[in-house]
Order: sequence, then C-alpha cells, then structure tokens
Amino acid sequence: MSDERTEEAQKREIRIRRNFSFRLNMFFFVTFFAFSLLIVRLAYLQFVEGPFLKEQEHKIGTRDVYIPPIRGNIYDATGKPIAYSKSTQSLYYTFEPGTKEEEGRKLAEKLAAVFAQYGDKTKEPLTAEKIFEYMDFGGKVHLPYQQRRIKTDLTEKEIAYFSEHRDQFKGIDIVEESIRQYSPEKVAVQLVGYMKKFSGATDLEKYKSINDNQEDPTLKYLNSEEVGFDGIELMYQDVLRGRNGLKTYPVNSQSRIIGPMELTKPVKGDNLYLTINKDVQLAAQNAITEHLAKIRTSSNKAERAENARTGYAVAMEVKTGKVVAMASMPDYDPNLWQGGISEEDLNKVQYYISNGAIREVQAPYEDDNERKKHPSSLVFLGSTQKPLTILLGLKEGLITPNSSYNDIGYFQFGKKGYEVKVRNAGGKANGLLRPWSAIAHSSNAYMAAMVGNALYMRDGSKGLDIWDAFNKQFGLGVLTESGLPGESAGSINYYKEAESGSPQSALIYASFGQQGRYTALQLAQYAVTLATHGQRLKPQFVDRIVDAEGNVVQSYQKEVLNTIELPDVYWDTIEKGMSRVNVQGFDGFGYNFYRKTGTSEQDVGGKRVENAVFIAYAPAEDPVLAVAVVVPEGGFGGWGAAPIARKIFDAYDEAVGLTGTPKKPASQDAAAGASQDGTTNSAEH
Repeated sequence: MSDERTEEAQKREIRIRRNFSFRLNMFFFVTFFAFSLLIVRLAYLQFVEGPFLKEQEHKIGTRDVYIPPIRGNIYDATGKPIAYSKSTQSLYYTFEPGTKEEEGRKLAEKLAAVFAQYGDKTKEPLTAEKIFEYMDFGGKVHLPYQQRRIKTDLTEKEIAYFSEHRDQFKGIDIVEESIRQYSPEKVAVQLVGYMKKFSGATDLEKYKSINDNQEDPTLKYLNSEEVGFDGIELMYQDVLRGRNGLKTYPVNSQSRIIGPMELTKPVKGDNLYLTINKDVQLAAQNAITEHLAKIRTSSNKAERAENARTGYAVAMEVKTGKVVAMASMPDYDPNLWQGGISEEDLNKVQYYISNGAIREVQAPYEDDNERKKHPSSLVFLGSTQKPLTILLGLKEGLITPNSSYNDIGYFQFGKKGYEVKVRNAGGKANGLLRPWSAIAHSSNAYMAAMVGNALYMRDGSKGLDIWDAFNKQFGLGVLTESGLPGESAGSINYYKEAESGSPQSALIYASFGQQGRYTALQLAQYAVTLATHGQRLKPQFVDRIVDAEGNVVQSYQKEVLNTIELPDVYWDTIEKGMSRVNVQGFDGFGYNFYRKTGTSEQDVGGKRVENAVFIAYAPAEDPVLAVAVVVPEGGFGGWGAAPIARKIFDAYDEAVGLTGTPKKPASQDAAAGASQDGTTNSAEH
C-alpha cells in the first residue's frame, strides 16, 4: 500500500515539475516577445518616427515670429529708381514673462519722453497712453511671444539714444523694416501699379489660395505684409517679394519665452529693370497734360475740344517690342497707399487708378448721369484703320495698287428707298483716287465702296470672318499678350452690327474704322506690325531681372507673336499714302515718317462725340519707334493727338536716338532744314 502511495506521489511530483517547466518556458517566451516588441518599437520610433517627433517637439517648444520680406526695386531702363523699398528703423516691444502692468506704464512714459526729445519735431509725438496701448498688455491683439510695433521711422538721434541706453529699456528692440516708396515724379504709375496689405488683397485670384498647402514658412504670406495689387507690382509679385525672415523663440507650455532667440534673416526679392525710359515717359505724361489744357481752351475751332479731359499714349520700339513709354493721364500718387489710403484720397483718384492705356476706364465724372454722356478710354479707331483696310483689300484681290475710284464725297448703299450714304469728313469730294491717295485723303467713300462693300458682295456674311481674322493678326480684337493684369482685348462691334443691321453695313462701317474700339497699347502694337511689314511683336515691359547681388537672373528677347506675309508692293502702297497725311505739330521734325490720323465718331448719352486718334512710326527709311495716342473727345486726330506724339518722338530722339545715338536738341536752323511735310491747316479724319 505504501508502495502504491509512493508511486502516486512520484507521478504527482513529475506532473508538478512538468507544469512548472511549461509555465517557466511560457514566462520566458512572453517576456522575450514583449522585449522584442519593445525593441522593435523603440527602433521604429528612433529611425522612422524620430524626425517627425523631433519636428513636433520643436513646434510645441518654439514659436516663430515672421519678419516680412524685403521687396525688390523697380528701375527704369537706365537704372533710375521708380519704385523702391526704403529701409527704416522701427521700435518694437516684446512682452517678457512676469512683467507687471505698472512696469509697462512706467516704460511707456520713458519712451514718450525720449520720442518727444529726440523724435521728428514735424510729427505729432506719441503719448505715454498711446504707447502703452501699443504694448498690448492685455493680449487683445498679440500672443505673449509676439513683438508689438511701437513706432516706425525713427530718427538717427532716437536710434543712437536707444542703442546707448538699451539696458534701461527692458524688452525693446530696434528693427530695420522695408517701406515701399514711389518716385515723386510719378513715373508710369498705372503701369507700375500699387500695393495693398495682403489681408485686403485676398479677393484677387492671385492671392485667394496662395497660402494653401504652403509648408515653407519663408514663402508664407503674412496678413501684415504689402503685396502688389495692380500693374508690374502684381504681374511680378513672385519675383519682387523675396522670402520671410524668422525669429524663433523657445517657449514653455504657457507660451512664455524660456531661452535665446534664433534669427533667420529675410531674403530680398529680385530687382526689375523696365523697358520704360524715365525721360521719355515723363515727356509723354507732360505732353498729354499740356495738350489737354491747350485744346480745351483753344481759340482755333479745328483744335478746340472743351471736354477733352483724359489722354493715353504708348511708345514702342519697332525692332524689339520694348515699350519705352506708357501714359494714362491724369495719373495719381501711389504713395497715397502707404499704410492704407484714406477715403478722401480714394475719392479724388478713383478715376485715375486704372491704366486706361490697356483697359477700359470710364470718363472721370463723379455724377453717374454725366459720366454716361462721355466716352471711355476705349474708342473707335477712326481713320487709323484705313491702312489695314487697304492691305486687306489688296490681299483679298478686291483692289490692286492702282485701282481707281471716283470719290464724289459719299458712297451709297442699301435697298431703293432705304439708301444709306457714307460721307467723307465735311462731305468733301476727292475725285479720282487710288489706294495710296485714299489713305492720304482719308476717304471713307473709297474704303466703303472698294473694300467693305466689295468684300460683302463677293463673300456675303463670310466676309466678316475674313475681316475679323485679318484684323486680329495685327492685334486688333485680341490681347497683345503683354501679360499685364486686367488688359483688355478691345471691343468689336461688327458682328453685333451684322445682327442688328446687316453684314453689308457691318463691313462698310468697319472699313473706315467705326466698328472696333481698342486700347492705346493695341494701337501701338498695330503700328509696330505695320512698321515691321508684318511682324506682330509682344510688348515688353521688363528688360531684365537682377538679384540683390547684381547678377542677371533673366533677360528678355524680342518675341514675334505672328507674321503676316504680303508682297512688298502692298506695304509700299500704304506707306506712300501714310507719308502724305496732313498732320499738325510735326513742323521741323528732322525725319521722314509714316502716320495716320483718325477722328472716330461715337454716340454717347444721346449725343455724338469725336475722339482724336493717331499712329506713327519713324524714321521712315528704317523704323525705330512707333507711337499711338488716344484722346477721348479730343476732336480731329491731327489736332488733338498728333502734337502729343511729336513730343514723344523728340524725347526719344534726345534720350535714346532715332538713329541709335542720343541726340541733343538740334538748333532751329538745322531742324528747319530737315523739315519734311509742312504743317497744314486742313483737318484730317
């Protein structure tokens, strides 16, 4: 019996040992597995998630204070500054942990005393109360780590004082900032454009989502920074802007600063050198302003234009496409936008902010009803259309260089009993005309009969498509592709006239320039296309981009948008006529030149007005410069617009040179000896 118990005990002991061994093995296995998981997890954290967690730790433990970028400058073609970033010294206050409100008020009083003693005496001094308000002790505007700007544009004496007594002004820093300044001479202000705070510019498509998915803090737009809102400032915003700077502060969980600041300096944007020549630009602006004043009060009936209040001009180099002058007058002072424009100033300049040389700008009348009685900056071409009309007629075989037509003063079309007469200016009968003399005499009848009506009689309504396509090859009715924000393609009316009237009337009226309204820039591009005998050039406004160290980042070359191939005899035909157009203001001009005046009639507000239009290019033998001028309600083109162009040619000749060498003002005797077609008193349409 005892043996049986002994055997059972032995078996039980064996089972216990086996269970213990299994449990021990299980324990070691679980422990090994747990440690293995821990090691793998630690390795994953270190090598995979480590960089991300380090970045998160940095974000949690630091705060970035952005420093707005330093904007690049804009210069004219000769390096004269037009828009530039002026460095100024500003005083900032940083709220330090534990600072009591009473201490802040005492500091404000000390600052006010320094400002009063060493500040600009011509400006109203800051009071201690105002300074304390800027300190923002209540944190209504700023987070604890953010700097508060107290005063900008410090004087040298203020800077020197604070530098010498820095230990007496806890939390004070002097920071260099960049403020946008524009030439006081107001050089091409609508072309250059102006700037607004980013927070007030987000309605522009450019800025609506510009910060979305932007992870680079140096490229992130700041609500407080100023951005380009129009013109070159907007067009080249990305080039001019540069990069933000950063002040990185270590902070604790309460956002209190706990260590020294790390600085990443802002990067200055690239500089632009425009194709605009300051001397030529100012001459164009002054020429428009002075001529407007003259024709509004002239005693000469042919010249007088009482309602001429605006004028637009573009001068474009024939060989390069560079725009050396673009004037939209009257203009305004873009410096008004610094710090935000007042409502009073905005009301004064609202009609002159937009660039009327590239888009439609309404007449500058405050009263809405009165404004509707006057034309905008987009006007019909008038007779400046006629060289192109003759070219189309020649190309389509409607006429030859010698086709003759007896001009009796009008051309009549339409069904019997419903005839419509297209009359020449003053009903003048020009007699027997050929294509070149039809241009010289500006015959509406010739254009209507020999081209407009002839095209309709041959092709019917399809003639409109032929007309449209040919005009667009010269830049009329399409964008010039300059890239300027808000540029207009003009307004074509001939398709509308075909619906409301007939395809026949549309082509006839279009033939002498009464069915398309275009910008001064489009007119200049059209003139260049004539001057080059068929090369439509892209208007260039920036000659080169240069970085802050003076290295050329990008240069620009001539760009041909399209080419019109026509026999030389066709170009010779129109230029023979253009050389004989009667024009005012060019007596004593030392070069042969081609030109065309235009007086476009327009029904506005129940009355008919006349707009002065003019195009020209010179020298005739080797064209260098083309000029287009538009003066709404300026009357006859030869009187209201041509004299402005003459002054632009002269300014270019002196500053750059129509022969390639800048020319000093010639003596009257020399100029008189070089005179070509003398001035006449007959008005040209």
